[in-house]
Amino acid sequence: MPKKYVVFFKTIGRSWFLILVLIIVILAIFNLIAAIWLAGITLVLFLFSYVPRVFFKNKLSRFLSKYDKIEDDSIAKNLRKPVSKIREEMFELSKNQGKKKWLIVFLNKQYIYYHQKTIETFKEVYGKGFSEKELLDKLKDYKITTRSEIKCITDSLVKLERLSHRETSVKDRREQQRFT
Repeated sequence: MPKKYVVFFKTIGRSWFLILVLIIVILAIFNLIAAIWLAGITLVLFLFSYVPRVFFKNKLSRFLSKYDKIEDDSIAKNLRKPVSKIREEMFELSKNQGKKKWLIVFLNKQYIYYHQKTIETFKEVYGKGFSEKELLDKLKDYKITTRSEIKCITDSLVKLERLSHRETSVKDRREQQRFT
């Protein structure tokens, strides 16, 4: 059971903004100039609190672009950040990836990042009518190792409307191979 003063400070920490606004309003009644200064300082400090997050997002984006495929555990280890923070950022990036060239998927309770080259190669090979097994063989160079990854990438690209229809179906491609 946490001590009462710890609970008290956590409660204040959650509602610090409302308390600060109340203090500024009370101060504005007695001394308008001091209230304006306090509001300005508060606004500047509030804006500065977002600076580290922006720097981290840029650092994460630059780091991800170096790899064809990387999982969130490896990212956390290399960047020396907690896995929970990496997963949170990967989740945010995955929500806004509709027009991006890379892809982030959630598979087996972890986020996996795929580079632009990997996705372009996947689209190209998929469009030619390769089956999942053949796709897996063609994408071994990009460290794609399981059929579940292929299925997850396919589903994600279809959901994001980034995967065009196949030029030839798997059945037609197999017939062409059999007769040539």
